[in-house]
Amino acid sequence: MTKQDKTGGPVFLGGDKVPVKAWVKGVPLEQAARDQLLNLSRLPFVHHHVAAMPDVHWGIGATVGSVIPFRNAIVPAAVGVDIGCGMIARRTSIPATRLPDSLAAIRSTIEAVVPHGRSHNGDPRRDRGAYGEPPAESLAAWAEAGPGKAALAERHAGLCERHAVLRGTAALAHLGTLGGGNHFIELCLDETDQLWVMLHSGSRGIGNRIGSHFIALAKREMERWHVDLPDPDLAFLPQGSALFDEYVQAMQWAQDFAAANRQVMMQRVITALVQHFPDLQTGAEAINCHHNYVQQEHHFGRDVWLTRKGAVRAGAGELGIIPGSMGARSFIVRGKGNADSFCSCSHGAGRAMSRNEARKRFSLADHIAATRHVECRKDMDVLDETPMAYKDIDAVMAAQADLVDVVHVLRQVVCVKG
Repeated sequence: MTKQDKTGGPVFLGGDKVPVKAWVKGVPLEQAARDQLLNLSRLPFVHHHVAAMPDVHWGIGATVGSVIPFRNAIVPAAVGVDIGCGMIARRTSIPATRLPDSLAAIRSTIEAVVPHGRSHNGDPRRDRGAYGEPPAESLAAWAEAGPGKAALAERHAGLCERHAVLRGTAALAHLGTLGGGNHFIELCLDETDQLWVMLHSGSRGIGNRIGSHFIALAKREMERWHVDLPDPDLAFLPQGSALFDEYVQAMQWAQDFAAANRQVMMQRVITALVQHFPDLQTGAEAINCHHNYVQQEHHFGRDVWLTRKGAVRAGAGELGIIPGSMGARSFIVRGKGNADSFCSCSHGAGRAMSRNEARKRFSLADHIAATRHVECRKDMDVLDETPMAYKDIDAVMAAQADLVDVVHVLRQVVCVKG
């Protein structure tokens, strides 16, 4: 049963435990995603309610676009395997009038300095999406210690010592690389025709290995303790257990790795653009935000472990990024601090269909027409990322008007995909 709030805001999905508040007015909510959300809400350690963002859709293990406050436990699948995936954006000093008629050379320059895509075997020596010899920026980020933390390299060595399955992952070779799928690098113009650099990526292969490893360990614990769950993928790690502490450490490392990964790529893209615009400078407005992660926050009277899987933190006054699909508009936003959404907003437009369905439904001609205004790949290998495979970003933004204010509207002119 669904009840709509007449004053605006979320739709309430009925459940027999805690409610689900879904910001889906005017956007589709598939039955599979609805069922996943209700399964999540039935976990006995969910605090107060589950929030779903307007880009919500079914995901492996847990719903993409879900925000869940857990008491004294974490469900690793509610974070997912692309731990720390997120966005970074920076405004430049270059106006649209300085851009050449053809942007192909600029796209080629960016593609040459940031590895993207991947080979099928994952061997970094043959993987076109990895560095054979990591550049200086990657080496510096790998060795840099954050505030109160050891360097990424040192923390990674500790993780590998405790979890043999993480050994041999191409962490350093992937630091400063894009990946494939829906990851991208874009050049965009804002409402004043000023050029921005924006990109989307996460913790790459090592984050995937960490997420998959702890999801499997959580399932093993559920079997060992004969815990019955509405979905096996909702296996959890209780706070106070050794595995919980190990997961938090590994997850925090992957989040830091993902943020550093985006920063290295941003540096390299800016350096590449200087080849075309020697006087290029970057503005003060820069955002680097996760949208697949977990952290401790205080909501509705207690401290919780809040998972955002496909959602951005939108605390009062905080800047975030909501990208549209390939060829659609994107948005720089400022959070309103909406308590019911756990100070969150959507992380993008959200898929309207599976990748397989998109390949069956649309032709290459459809994709070329939809991206005619963007210098980007126009081949069969990116057909599953065509704009029509995603929800209408304008409808998504309208559905969350009580969560964020729009600061800048960006339109793509160049898009790099793996």
